[in-house]
Amino acid sequence: MPVFAVTYTYTDDSAGRDEHRPAHRAYLGTFAEKGILLCSGPFAAGEAPGALLLIGAESKEEALAVTEDDPFRRLGLVTDVTVREWTPVLGRLAPEMTAPRA
Repeated sequence: MPVFAVTYTYTDDSAGRDEHRPAHRAYLGTFAEKGILLCSGPFAAGEAPGALLLIGAESKEEALAVTEDDPFRRLGLVTDVTVREWTPVLGRLAPEMTAPRA
């Protein structure tokens, strides 16, 4: 299954993110339990506010659909979302997610 790198750009409303983080994590956690969300987390302190989500999906549209009801998105705490197909070739995800190429 293809893997998509979804990036969120957050607003400057860190208090809003703090308030709604439990709901945000619970929402994404349902996709992690299903094996759809492979990994996610915010960018480190000192970086522009945002997050990276690695999602297993059949298409960019399907990967984006996973995020549409995320409380952070619904509440306007995300200003921009990008979706790019990503091909892991080394590391833990590579053997699971990609077939050998000829």
